[in-house]
Amino acid sequence: MHRLKLLLAGTVAAMALSSATAHAERGTDGDLKILFWQAVSTMNPFLSGGTKEVFASSMVIEPLARTDENGKLVAYLATEIPTLENGGLAKDLLSLTWKLKPDVKWSDGTPFTAEDVIFTWKYCTAPDGGCAQKAQYEGVKDVEAIDPHTVKVTFTEPKPYPYSAFVGSQSPIIQAKQFADCVGAKAPGCTAANFGPIGTGAFVVADFKPNDVITFKANPNYRDPAKPAFASVTLKGGGDAASAARAVLETGEYDYAWNTMVEPEVLQTMLAAGKGRLESAFGTNVERINLNWTNPDPALGDKRSTTDAGPHPALKDPAVRRALSLAIDRDIIVEAGYGAAGKATCNIVPAPEAVASTKNDSWCLKQDLEAANKLLDDAGWAKGSDGIRAKDGVKLNFLYSTSTNSVRQATQELVKSMWAEIGVGAELRNASASVFFGGDPASPDTFQKFYADVEMYTNNFDGTDPEKYLAEWLCNQMPGPSNGWQGQNIPRYCNPEYDKMVGTLSKTADPAKRAELAKQLNDMLTEEGAHIPLVHRGDLSAFAVSLDGVRMNSWDSQLWNVADWYRKK
Repeated sequence: MHRLKLLLAGTVAAMALSSATAHAERGTDGDLKILFWQAVSTMNPFLSGGTKEVFASSMVIEPLARTDENGKLVAYLATEIPTLENGGLAKDLLSLTWKLKPDVKWSDGTPFTAEDVIFTWKYCTAPDGGCAQKAQYEGVKDVEAIDPHTVKVTFTEPKPYPYSAFVGSQSPIIQAKQFADCVGAKAPGCTAANFGPIGTGAFVVADFKPNDVITFKANPNYRDPAKPAFASVTLKGGGDAASAARAVLETGEYDYAWNTMVEPEVLQTMLAAGKGRLESAFGTNVERINLNWTNPDPALGDKRSTTDAGPHPALKDPAVRRALSLAIDRDIIVEAGYGAAGKATCNIVPAPEAVASTKNDSWCLKQDLEAANKLLDDAGWAKGSDGIRAKDGVKLNFLYSTSTNSVRQATQELVKSMWAEIGVGAELRNASASVFFGGDPASPDTFQKFYADVEMYTNNFDGTDPEKYLAEWLCNQMPGPSNGWQGQNIPRYCNPEYDKMVGTLSKTADPAKRAELAKQLNDMLTEEGAHIPLVHRGDLSAFAVSLDGVRMNSWDSQLWNVADWYRKK
């Protein structure tokens, strides 16, 4: 019902501007004003696992192919999607050949070639490079140029689903010339390139102020001479979700506010002003609580939250991990913070439907305090005079971290009260989203560092096939000092059986068998307590009623088609 009201309100407002006409030429619609309440810290998505960096950079640097709003692969810098039928995918499934568009230029006017694609692979897989998107290249043996506009990707083993490397906003192509001296350990130090990458997209960076504001201008060498309609873009960062939503829906100061994670009743009030609309779509976003499988004790120094620190003194117990999940009432969390834009879930892979498991729903989906308490009793965790359980001198009192956001702080309070009912304490902490998701290896407050016992945030994957996403929980994907804290296995979960099954998935061609393996991997992560999935979140963002051309996409960057956006006349 909430969603229906939101959509109706937005539709009524939009009808007031029904005389829209598409733009005719580049740069005629002035400045596009964007608000990210999580400010952007870099324009290099390979050096940050944060969605804000991936989305912002998608206006500048592009992949060979993307997934459109309907979940279909579409060519971008390539002329077509290589398949068995067109000969692009080898019959033995050991190689994939991409044909590049011949007329594409970088924003500096130089030609885009196969050498740039090859370099991107080398950049992200270089030793000591700390590439946050390294899992995208899992199983790639070699990348070579057949000619300046043909690239052959060779795999270590037959790869039935080969569309991970160079596909989606998490795996764009960077210019070889610009980043030539930024490989490996040198990557984070290349400030000029990381803040202002030369791209093939509709816009180029004019000025970058980290964790504040980015100004863009239309790319003069963009391949479509009629696009983009906007001459410039101002992307302002910081604040909070409510103020960002208000700036579009109520005051009309901005055109687009990403990720308006605000209480439903607050959004309803804002919509009454008639200046904006909300658009939502369900993809693969899941709000989850990660459980730290390693010891985050500050006394351990540089070893904390790494395998060198040893297992977590309390969370190493499977009974504790299971009890924490059983104690949570997901329905209350959804009702309080998400409304129609959320669904209770026990899956880290909640969509598409073909790969969405229901196995864990029977024990996980509904709160069961009795079962949680019994688990802890049977495991020997006894309540002390303060009501907190302990065993062998270890107390079940956890530092619970997340980013600063009203919905997240409300969720923290709810979870804390639920855990209190089973004798578990929680110290709540939040950090600015710009810092928490920033990926700065020098900061102690990033989600990759995980200097806490448990932490909460949302993540997702590009496209509709979860293979590359599930590879993020491989043992060799953990963040740590050796990779600049850029690995994606945030819980530090490690199970050789899981790794083996990911390998099997990568070699399985039959769609039904692939779906079953994906479900098994998803189930393993939830059953073993790598994390506690909470809410399957819809993407919910605010747009001015005057803004058109938007195709809301939950399978890629929301800015994936910003070249097509224009102002209604």
